Amino acid sequence: MRRHVQAVLLLLAGTAVLHITLFSRLYLRYVKEELRPFLIASGALLLVLGAVGAVRDGLPFASRRRAHGPGHDGGDGNEDGHEDGDGHGHGHGDGPRVAWVLFLPVLALLLYAPPALGSYTASRGSDNAIAPVEEFRPLPDADPVPLALTGFIARVQQDRERSLAGRTVLMSGFVTPAPREGKGAWYLTRLVVSCCAADTQRLRVRVHGVPSPPADTWVTVTGTWRPGGDSGTATDAVALDARSVRRIPEPVDPYQDAAPPL
Repeated sequence: MRRHVQAVLLLLAGTAVLHITLFSRLYLRYVKEELRPFLIASGALLLVLGAVGAVRDGLPFASRRRAHGPGHDGGDGNEDGHEDGDGHGHGHGDGPRVAWVLFLPVLALLLYAPPALGSYTASRGSDNAIAPVEEFRPLPDADPVPLALTGFIARVQQDRERSLAGRTVLMSGFVTPAPREGKGAWYLTRLVVSCCAADTQRLRVRVHGVPSPPADTWVTVTGTWRPGGDSGTATDAVALDARSVRRIPEPVDPYQDAAPPL
């Protein structure tokens, strides 16, 4: 990869990063919101480096020297005029060819930003371990009770007072099919990120009583907890008897915090 192409790549990369951070919220598909300032700084730095490289490689003196070599000025060039500046007859201005592959993710961010992780990742990931909760807040009196999946799972596995017993809850997430558990079996799923999409872990609740919507469909499920196993322990079934399932748009931030209010 020649130097002027490297400059173009830096300019495109900086533009792509700033495009998804300054002019949209697409960056939330890949990193947590707290990292936005660092992305902006990185994008700006890439633009500066690319601009410096473009100016450097566009200087008439630099271009003329690369085109003709010092041997044309009576210097130390070879007799046939081919000189690269180190006396060995081969240039060092080119980078590795594999660098061309970097254009693919850059163009993807500019033209079609890849979607957030979904059911494919969730079906192959590991369940997120819910941190121990010292005390649960009282649930609202009115049903349905809106809960994050983290809060639901924590109460199922840790609350020996069984505060969810008999209560109707409302939770949102995307659909992950579970074909190994029977035809039409599925989970309501959210992914938790600590830093970026590379460290995701899944949260999932088995849904009974309603046929599975298509994979990756975002839904809101209303239903009641289906107990099973040893109540108040990690062996208790994280499951829901659904009364209704309603499709919803994918949220701007598709990931869930590891420890939302309980």
